[in-house]
Amino acid sequence: MYRLGVDVGGTNTDAALLDEALQVFHTVKVPTTKDVESGIYEAITKVVEQSKIDISSIAYAMLGTTHCTNAIVERKRLNKVGVIRIGKPATTAIPPLTDWPQDLREKVEAASAIVSGGYEFDGRLISELNKEEVIQFCREIRGCAESIAISGVFAPVNKEQEETVAAWVKEELGDIPISLSNEIGSIGVLERENATILNAALITTGQAVIQGFARALSSLHIEAKMFFSQNDGTLMNAAYALRYPILTIGCGPTNSIRGSAHLSGLNDAVVLDVGGTTSDIGILTNGFPRQSSLAVTIGGVKTNFRMPDILSIGLGGGTRIVESESDETVTIGPESVGYEIMKKALLFGGDILTTSDIVTRLGLAFEDKSNHVNHLSFAFCNRVYEQMTEMIVDAVDQMKTSAKEVPLILSGGGSIIVPNSLKGVSEVIRPNHFDAANAIGAALGKVSGDVEQIYNLDKMSREEAIEDAKKIATVKAIKAGANDKEISIISVEQIPLAYLPGNALFVSVKAVGDLQHSHSK
Repeated sequence: MYRLGVDVGGTNTDAALLDEALQVFHTVKVPTTKDVESGIYEAITKVVEQSKIDISSIAYAMLGTTHCTNAIVERKRLNKVGVIRIGKPATTAIPPLTDWPQDLREKVEAASAIVSGGYEFDGRLISELNKEEVIQFCREIRGCAESIAISGVFAPVNKEQEETVAAWVKEELGDIPISLSNEIGSIGVLERENATILNAALITTGQAVIQGFARALSSLHIEAKMFFSQNDGTLMNAAYALRYPILTIGCGPTNSIRGSAHLSGLNDAVVLDVGGTTSDIGILTNGFPRQSSLAVTIGGVKTNFRMPDILSIGLGGGTRIVESESDETVTIGPESVGYEIMKKALLFGGDILTTSDIVTRLGLAFEDKSNHVNHLSFAFCNRVYEQMTEMIVDAVDQMKTSAKEVPLILSGGGSIIVPNSLKGVSEVIRPNHFDAANAIGAALGKVSGDVEQIYNLDKMSREEAIEDAKKIATVKAIKAGANDKEISIISVEQIPLAYLPGNALFVSVKAVGDLQHSHSK
């Protein structure tokens, strides 16, 4: 039985087939299309035809896509959201969407209201709910809101009020999509509320991606179980992805990191994914991407849900090189010829100097194209190459947590621009199939469940709190599509919260499991 992984990037769509032992069987790369779906269809068709496998032997199909990220960045294909915050009188000083960029707010906000309710950190009530306030707001937004975002003060500690308000909204507005903050973000009411609103705004885009993937598989008569990549390197099933489209944001670099770990056999390393326009640097810890500890900004909006710790620099295979005529200084990027490299770069007969032309002139790549770049000065190319290398060394240095030398795994087609040795790096590894690491990472994924919760240790012991969090994370993993017989806890964090009254402990747990076994057809 095979796994099919597809990763849709800004320039290329990659597809990879992995066998039962998770060994790479075949990979292909096709240009990404404007409608995305036809590019996915073409990539799957090509990988099946070239590998000559029987399509009935594909048990799982996984998709990683930047579609939801692009929707927020481009301000397109977003739902109008009715926002309900449960937090009156405690949180009325800062209304919802206050710190949002104006153009995004106009696209997303149908209306917002702060209603009575909310909890203290230990689950004690701040104030009671008022059904009339919720019903009144629903009547105001009827017909203009396409989805609803509900967030309450300390809802991750006690979700009861959010669920009650959701039931009232359904009574009044029928079967409208509802996003609850306790299921999406962490502690911190404004950032969690922002993540919940973004999730609600992405419902239609998420549906389009899931249905497009389903149609591409169906038209090729592939009856595989569908899964979607999350931004922490794990997978979720279609039902889960429909509810939480925001969890797909950032899965491109993550898939690359996971794929690189698999191809190299390393569990701890720096991963450098070089595309046509940018280089993304991430850290591999225990086989998974290191998570960012900072609030993550998406499209100008501060959120607090989990994201990989990624540093992006404007250096890729298609990055433009510009030499100043006055003082001979060289500017590298951030402009890039991107997916037009085959038309515009010198080595392909174009008229724009790129990083790929530099490495070709130095005899490090595309030797069959060297006649197009022989007119470039060798000394000039060496000087530029040193500058490019310095940019990479600096970026890797920023991501390291100690001065110790670490291995660096390369992925992505643009990594021809990276030298075979770098300062601060113990070895540079270019594994087989490195240019399709992102699709391989998508196919590899396991299924995860996360929980982040504050416990009051006056009511239970530390061990009981951690055990409770582990149980919740395990249940979430099973809901997302994990096999309940094969789940392990891969991380447990506990932080005493001195700034809260009483004996408070913040617990964060991640559970990971293998995919539920496909029934034989």
